[in-house]
Amino acid sequence: MKLEKGQKFLLIGDSITDCDRAKPAGEGLFEALGKGYVSYIDALLQSIYPGLGIRTVNKGISGNTVRDLKGRWKEDVLDQEPDWLSIMIGTNDVWRQYDTPFIKEWHVYKDEYEATLEALVKDTRPLVKGLILMTPFYIELNENDAMRHTMDQYGAVVKRIAQEYDCILVDTQTAFNNVLNHLYSSTLSWDRVHPTPAGHMVLAKALLKELDFDWNRS
Repeated sequence: MKLEKGQKFLLIGDSITDCDRAKPAGEGLFEALGKGYVSYIDALLQSIYPGLGIRTVNKGISGNTVRDLKGRWKEDVLDQEPDWLSIMIGTNDVWRQYDTPFIKEWHVYKDEYEATLEALVKDTRPLVKGLILMTPFYIELNENDAMRHTMDQYGAVVKRIAQEYDCILVDTQTAFNNVLNHLYSSTLSWDRVHPTPAGHMVLAKALLKELDFDWNRS
């Protein structure tokens, strides 16, 4: 298990991370961590590794793009001084190009996405013990689907940055593909973006796997 005793684990992203978490703190009781993969990760860490006392913090905000993350990075990441940081961003950067194609100022194209994310990672990586990059995903098995094709391009950016800056990579698209080989996409998401509970468990499992989480630990 890569997480160590008493560490602070902060996860940041968009609505997929947010999932109705408490504002502004995003930690504590009464669904403060939201209803998605962040809460599942925290529950699994508490129940299977109770002695570690990991402090989990959710800093997802619905609708965010990497441009939004840049604007709140100091307050929501640097000032929090996490030991471990997980970033999953890119869905809205891509989605706005398809659901609001005529509102160009809402679009975050790949060049801006790559430059912004890389700058955040480059500046933050020396300040944390571990940095996790999760690829954006589209819950669609057909690689020729227009939005899935674009999402894969943004995912490739995340993979390149993770390798260059010694980050842990969570390939969420591959994790969903493995399930989509058996289930139709609507069983995991009504809009192919926002996961069902099963979809959020796919994310939680994929992240914890990369942290060497022992599911059989007693």
